Amino acid sequence: MKKTILLAVLVASGLTFQSCGSSEKKDSEERAEQINEENKPTEDDDDSEFAVKAASGGMLEVELGRMAQEKAQSQQVKDFGAMMVKDHSKANDELKALASSKNIVLPSTLGEEEQKHVDELAKLSGKEFDKKYVSLMVDDHQKDVDEFKEEAKDAKDPDIKAFAAKTVPTLQEHLNKIKAINDAM
Repeated sequence: MKKTILLAVLVASGLTFQSCGSSEKKDSEERAEQINEENKPTEDDDDSEFAVKAASGGMLEVELGRMAQEKAQSQQVKDFGAMMVKDHSKANDELKALASSKNIVLPSTLGEEEQKHVDELAKLSGKEFDKKYVSLMVDDHQKDVDEFKEEAKDAKDPDIKAFAAKTVPTLQEHLNKIKAINDAM
C-alpha cells in the first residue's frame, strides 16, 4: 500500500513538475524510466526499461498505423497499418495490465524520438509516405524482434519474460509482411 501511495505521489509530482514549465523538459518515456529507477518495481532495472520502451514503441506503431490507413497510396500499406493498430493496441493493453500489476510506470505519450517519426510522416502522402513508412516499419520491427527475443531469453521477471516471448511471433509476422511489401515496391 505504501508503495502504491508513493508511486501515485511521484507520478503526480512528476506531472506537476512538468507543467511548471521546467527548462529541463523530459519526455514521457524518460519520466517513466526515472520513476521506475527510484521505485525499483522489478528485480532488474532492465525489465522495467524494456516495458517502458515496449510501451513507447507500441504507441508509435498504433499512431503510425492510423496514419498509414489515411495517407498511404498502396492498399497493402493501408492494410498493414490496420494490422498495426489492431495487433499493437492489443499488445499495449496487455503490457499496461502487466505493468500495473508490477507497479511499473509506463509513458503516457510518445517519447521525443517517436514523435519525430510521427511529425516527419505527417508531412508526407501517397508514394512518398508509403516509401518512408515501409522503410521505418522494416527497421523498427527488426529492432523490436531482436529486443523482444533478448528479453524473452534474459528477463529476470517471469511475467515480463513470458510477455516478451508471447509477443515475438507476432512481431516476426509483422517483419515478414513489411519486408514483403518493401520488396514489392
